Amino acid sequence: MSIAHLLEDFTQQAGGGKLHLLDEDALEEQRLAAFEQGYSAGWEDAIQAQEQNRGQMSAELGKSLEDMSFTYHEAITRMGLSLEPMFRSLVQVVLPETLDRGFATRLVEQLTEMAREQIGQPMQIFVPNGRAGEVECLLPQDLSAPTRVIEDPSLEVGQARLQVGTSQREVDCGDLLASVAAVFDAYVFEAKEAVSNE
Repeated sequence: MSIAHLLEDFTQQAGGGKLHLLDEDALEEQRLAAFEQGYSAGWEDAIQAQEQNRGQMSAELGKSLEDMSFTYHEAITRMGLSLEPMFRSLVQVVLPETLDRGFATRLVEQLTEMAREQIGQPMQIFVPNGRAGEVECLLPQDLSAPTRVIEDPSLEVGQARLQVGTSQREVDCGDLLASVAAVFDAYVFEAKEAVSNE
C-alpha cells in the first residue's frame, strides 16, 4: 500500500490550479535571466562604488593641493621675512651709498642730454654744499657752452637742479630712496600680517 495519501501534495497551487513544472530549456532560460539580473546589479554596484571612490579621491586631491599651496605661500612669506635685515640694510645703507657715489656722474649725463637739445645755451648745475668739486671734475672739457657748478645750501644731499638755457630738471635721489623704502616697508608689513593671521 502507498503512503502518498499521508504526504502533502505540493503540485497544487493556492488558487486550486496545478503547478506548472518547467522543462529543461525553460529552466535554463530562467537561470540565464537570473544571472543577467545579478550581473547587471553587480555591475551597477561596482560603477557606483567607483564613482564614490573617484569623488573621494578628487576631494582628497583638492585638499592636498590647497594645503600645498598654502604651505608654499607661507614658506615664501617666511623666507621674505627672514631676509628683512638684509633688505633693510640694502635700502638704508647700500642704495644710498651707491646713489651718492654715482650722483655726480648722473648729473653730468643729464646735463649732456639737455645740452644736445639746446646747443650753445649756458649751463648751470646747482648742487648741495660740498659737491661742486666732484661734479666739476667729471664735466667734459669739450662742452660747447660755458658751464657753471653752483653750490646751493637749500638743496639736500642727493638733490640737484640742472639748467640749460630755459630748460630745467630736478634730480632727487632722496625721493627715490624714500619711495623704495616705503615699498619695502609696505611689503614687510603685509608679510608680517600674513604670518600673524595663520
